[in-house]
Amino acid sequence: MGAAVAAGGRCRCWCCGKGRCRADPCGVLCLLLTYLSVGYADYVILEHVLLQPGFRGSLWCPFHAVAFNFIVVMLLACHTRAVFADPGMVPLPDTAIDFSDLRSSGSGGSHKNSRNNEDWTVCNRCETYRPPRAHHCRVCHRCVRRMDHHCPWINNCVGELNQKYFIQFLFYTGLASLYAMGLVLTTWLWPTDKSSAGKAEGAEGGVSNNRIQIAHRIILLVESILFGLFVTVIFYDQLVSIITDETPIEQLRNRLLKEARREVSHTRKPKIALLREVFGRGLVICWFFPCNCSSPSASGPSYSYLPNYDV
Repeated sequence: MGAAVAAGGRCRCWCCGKGRCRADPCGVLCLLLTYLSVGYADYVILEHVLLQPGFRGSLWCPFHAVAFNFIVVMLLACHTRAVFADPGMVPLPDTAIDFSDLRSSGSGGSHKNSRNNEDWTVCNRCETYRPPRAHHCRVCHRCVRRMDHHCPWINNCVGELNQKYFIQFLFYTGLASLYAMGLVLTTWLWPTDKSSAGKAEGAEGGVSNNRIQIAHRIILLVESILFGLFVTVIFYDQLVSIITDETPIEQLRNRLLKEARREVSHTRKPKIALLREVFGRGLVICWFFPCNCSSPSASGPSYSYLPNYDV
């Protein structure tokens, strides 16, 4: 065929597909809801929990304020990295590729395919070659390496290069939800200063303020339970997909292939090795921070030359 796909021959700009992704109304709405929910939770914790009688004069007030806001900062940092990071979009060619020779070659070129390139496919939407385990996203209109799914909460795909930040975002969201529930329940079940609370309720406007505080705490409690359960399920699903080395798309595909008695299997790696591929090969403590703890390739994902491929 003579057509080879090299890393240097393709456009590495992933903003083309990302620009379309940002126009997704559902993604923009989910981003707005995420920031509003986090901001509201921080407001309620500071204004209606920690700065109220019982916590205000205690040493626990600054401790919980610093600890909760540290979790919030980490949550927002991981979310920002997941939103703006390249999920692993397959670069588009500078010029259109002619695939007519692939179809006309028939079976004559099939014997030239080597085992390590047999999983390369052609995307009829992007009209380009894509490496193994890459899938096309209908929202971003691009192929993504090891695509897990398109998440509206980050307005981006979850793929090979940003799955770590997405899982960190889920972890800190669940931790913040659990922390908020604990603080709200503690103020109700074990009030630290009953006398101060009684004086505040007896003062002018104290009853009205108390009702407002209770309303905010109930709303925060419901929000924490809903978001906590939601991210816990997704967090568990993400870890399972890493340990089993199968994305949800691949799980569905393999299930269909098994039903058709055409099972597709690949060598499974150790679970810790699969986790390190996503979170980095450095220390485990670095897995909790939204930064590159290992030394990735300066040129990003490498794309090997593609020999003749019979489609």
